[in-house]
Amino acid sequence: MESAVVELLFKITIAPAIDLDNNLALILMRTRFITVTTVLIAQCCSPIRAGAQQSARETSSSFPIFKEVAKETGLRFQHYNGMTGKLFLPEIMGSGAALFDFDNDGDLDVFIVQGNILDPDRKAGDTLFPWRGSEPPRGRLFRNDLVVAKDGSRTLKFTDVTEKSGIVADGYGMGAAVGDINNDGLPDLYLTNLGHNQMYLNKGDGTFVDVTKKTGTDDERWSTSASFFDYDRDGWLDLMVVNYADFSVTGSPTCYAATTARDYCTPRVLRAPGNRLFHNKGDGTFEDVTVTADIDEEFGHGLGIVTADFDGDGWVDIYVANDGDPNQLWINQKNGTFKNDALLAGAAVNRDGKAEAGMGVDAGDFDANGTEDIFITHLMDETNTLFTNLGKALFEDRTREAGLGMPGTRFTGFGTLFFDYDNDGWLDLLVANGAVQLLPELARRGDPYPLGQPNQLFHNTGKSTFVEASLQAGEVFQLLEVSRGAAFGDIDNERHRRAHYKQQRAGKTTPESSWQSKPLVGIALDWQGQWPRHVGSTGRDCDFEEQEPVAASEN
Repeated sequence: MESAVVELLFKITIAPAIDLDNNLALILMRTRFITVTTVLIAQCCSPIRAGAQQSARETSSSFPIFKEVAKETGLRFQHYNGMTGKLFLPEIMGSGAALFDFDNDGDLDVFIVQGNILDPDRKAGDTLFPWRGSEPPRGRLFRNDLVVAKDGSRTLKFTDVTEKSGIVADGYGMGAAVGDINNDGLPDLYLTNLGHNQMYLNKGDGTFVDVTKKTGTDDERWSTSASFFDYDRDGWLDLMVVNYADFSVTGSPTCYAATTARDYCTPRVLRAPGNRLFHNKGDGTFEDVTVTADIDEEFGHGLGIVTADFDGDGWVDIYVANDGDPNQLWINQKNGTFKNDALLAGAAVNRDGKAEAGMGVDAGDFDANGTEDIFITHLMDETNTLFTNLGKALFEDRTREAGLGMPGTRFTGFGTLFFDYDNDGWLDLLVANGAVQLLPELARRGDPYPLGQPNQLFHNTGKSTFVEASLQAGEVFQLLEVSRGAAFGDIDNERHRRAHYKQQRAGKTTPESSWQSKPLVGIALDWQGQWPRHVGSTGRDCDFEEQEPVAASEN
């Protein structure tokens, strides 16, 4: 799987759920952590260009907003999902990544979550896209060895320090969350997996120790995303873990597409297991307060989470994006309990009253009115959804009016983030796309992983509308890839944000690329047989033609 780093100016929450301020640095594939959470799915498709867009791209400016620079930064990572042809659902869910300064040297480092083999009767080297690494697949930690010259110029360089770090992330990884759980000033790392989760405590000497059992923060189910946040304002970071479905390899169902061909199942055929809330006791341990906090009263196939003060009362709330089920807005009751007000608040379903396939989610004040708005990505033929916060956690679906309706129906969105890539003071949007059910057109072309779709960049006009800027964004936005996760942060300390997102591509071991959008930095990852991609910005100023918002009658 190839990763890509995009140099973008972003308000990293994870996730959505991604917020560097909340100590999280990644986005989960279909979900995202507000601290920073990224989801990533290996890209098993070859870098076919989006033919319909190619001619338009060739007529655009020769100075794109972003360019790939991952190879030269040293971000060498290949994502592996263990596909054997049995179409296990986790294969298309991918894994995430986190941007965080683990060594406190002033620059952001990168942890990339890895997949593994699912079929107990197969070996990693005996799958559709065999693992070719010299050692078994596992999550990797890259230290940022940024070089600043006397003239102020910066050279990005990452060094793989996984072996020295003590992190042994060899499960079937999904996402990551970052937060200082013991208030020692060092960011700690929590990993969500299909199976046992892991909590790693930062020792401050470049190494981590597994304290999962000691802290009591394991969850043996299929966890996708997580977020650290202080819900009771006691000064200690608590932890919310989102779970997806009750899946087992032995009990995996067989599903079919409308064409009668075998295909990946939807989560609806599997039971939703429920989420988990852990309270930090301040003594190095956590207690499961899911029941006492009333979080156990609602279930859904959760993929993304973002935590923020949605009603403006000074207490952090929780928003969970569910795949095919109504989303949840857990309002903090200020007494250790939460109440799901999503339906009454207008944020459970879209304007047509339908629950959609919530994948990625992020929160941000895109219209600069002082409230946290919510953006969620969905399946193709559904629109992505923009919930505008009217104040006091009352939301209105303004997707079509904002110009985000029609563009979202073409692709399946996963990782997404609000970020100001052009530094004009308005939050723009990035959407990482990739299908979850086989695309007939790509299959007919012989694509070994026919799920590839181009990613999208949306420019905020400052008038509560967005204009798609994917053609101006650069060549990487024209590739058909299977993207899942994204993370953003200022990697080269130029006071700009960078984006990191994961994608999957079939059986091709291309070097990771990075994108940078001066003054921004980011990382993007691709699926199966791909390297991370770091994109850097060209520093080009862009002019966008203001367009009328999509009419309400358009779907």
